[in-house]
Amino acid sequence: MEQGDMVERLLLRVVRSLVDTPKNVAVECLSGNGGTTYRIQVADAEVGQVIGKQGRIARSLRTIVAAVAMKEKRRITLDIERHHEG
Repeated sequence: MEQGDMVERLLLRVVRSLVDTPKNVAVECLSGNGGTTYRIQVADAEVGQVIGKQGRIARSLRTIVAAVAMKEKRRITLDIERHHEG
């Protein structure tokens, strides 16, 4: 199993448990610039649920990802974006 897939699945599972409509959650893995970026997309109305009060949930997610990055000796960043439904 590739580690990137594990991180992506972990983020997907955690974020889906935080929001009201888990089917609208998407996690995209982008490699480049000497590191990996995980882009989490959620519905407009649910961004606050993922960020949390004063950014506590987002900070916790970044701490988890940072622990994986340190173990694997690579650079990982996390972006949280609004998923616009049309």
